[in-house]
Amino acid sequence: MGIIPCPLRCQSKKKSTNSDQSHLTYLHSDSSSSSSLKSTNSSLYSQPSLPSVPSLTPTSTQTELFSNTYCAATFKGNSSYIFCLSLSGKHLYTGNSNGEILLWNRDPLNHSTEYIVVARSSSSVKFIVIFGDKLFSAHQDHKIRVWKIDNDAPNQNYKCVATLPTLNDRCMRLFSAKNYVEVRRNKKCTWVHHVDTVSALASSIDSSLLYSASWDRTFKVWRTSDFKCLESVLNAHDDAINAIALSKNGYVYTGSADKKIKIWKKEEGEKKLHSLVATLEKHKSAVNALALSTDGSVLYSGACDRSIIVWEKDSGGSGKMVVAGALRGHTKAILCLAVVSDLVCSGSADKTVRIWKRGIGKSYSCLSVFEGHRGPVKCLTAAFDSKNSSSRNKDDFGSGNSYVVYSGSLDCDIKVWKFWVPSL
Repeated sequence: MGIIPCPLRCQSKKKSTNSDQSHLTYLHSDSSSSSSLKSTNSSLYSQPSLPSVPSLTPTSTQTELFSNTYCAATFKGNSSYIFCLSLSGKHLYTGNSNGEILLWNRDPLNHSTEYIVVARSSSSVKFIVIFGDKLFSAHQDHKIRVWKIDNDAPNQNYKCVATLPTLNDRCMRLFSAKNYVEVRRNKKCTWVHHVDTVSALASSIDSSLLYSASWDRTFKVWRTSDFKCLESVLNAHDDAINAIALSKNGYVYTGSADKKIKIWKKEEGEKKLHSLVATLEKHKSAVNALALSTDGSVLYSGACDRSIIVWEKDSGGSGKMVVAGALRGHTKAILCLAVVSDLVCSGSADKTVRIWKRGIGKSYSCLSVFEGHRGPVKCLTAAFDSKNSSSRNKDDFGSGNSYVVYSGSLDCDIKVWKFWVPSL
């Protein structure tokens, strides 16, 4: 266990493969409700790739734009699936199917330490969000846990300071009938509870609010100062919610197994509840991942139809999101997305990671395909690699930027990919 060198190189073009369909049951929404089990094997592997949406990628053979693209290392954990990744300072956090949160050093080339288990729970970790000295983790047991990070001793076990909904939150709503909602036939509970897997988390710009999305078809808003549940949007979708994203101007985007993306905005007034602004319908199967561009003007959505749809704000000034086109190349379901600078990174059930860059106009180029995982790529995170960018000799390489991408897979490994993108 620990960190090992990884000699794998990236490929400039994807090779056709007939890979096995292992880990299939983990790729789509695994909600306990019957409606969220509608996705079939064929929807993951043979779904037509949106013929009604134009492709934004050229059909001609693409040129590899950077000479130094490689897998820098492979983080070898234990025998558990990697479900989520999060970067914080010098560290990488990973959550796995054993309910553990692992801490790694972000620079594998200069450090050879093994991972440290900083938090343990009894349920799979589906998502991690970190801000300040708090780590929020979403779990399959319907709960959100809050862990206190000791910055003076970051390698020590973290203390769980709260489990959401808190006991105080539950008790305050226990005795009033208006606080109960029907979660399934002949069963009710208070609205502060998630009643299925918490699939995704997102924090507001000022970190005062935490948003949680769940396979119970709701998303909730929590105040981070006292962990109180402020709002629950019931029946936000017709099926499990798999992804949530927040823009800087306050819009909330949710992606669901019902094939839809919905846009929400907090209303003005005393209650300031979220209301539906728009519904985006172009995907032909479950939406698994969402990502926003740095300025929030472009939304990327990945689904089981093997396509990444690019949504842009209407140039007419209406503020509505319209389809610009689709990014195609993956041969199986899109499971995760990440944005860094002007690059889009995508992970797929086809076991590869692709790097996309916007070109002239609305066209995109697939700069490279990272191959090496032995299982579906379930999560991604990416960052600007300032150390390598500043250390490069511009006379040798020209001007440009260096990036690092971390990919987690159902093969139980995390891979570290490093690449250089020249300025054109």
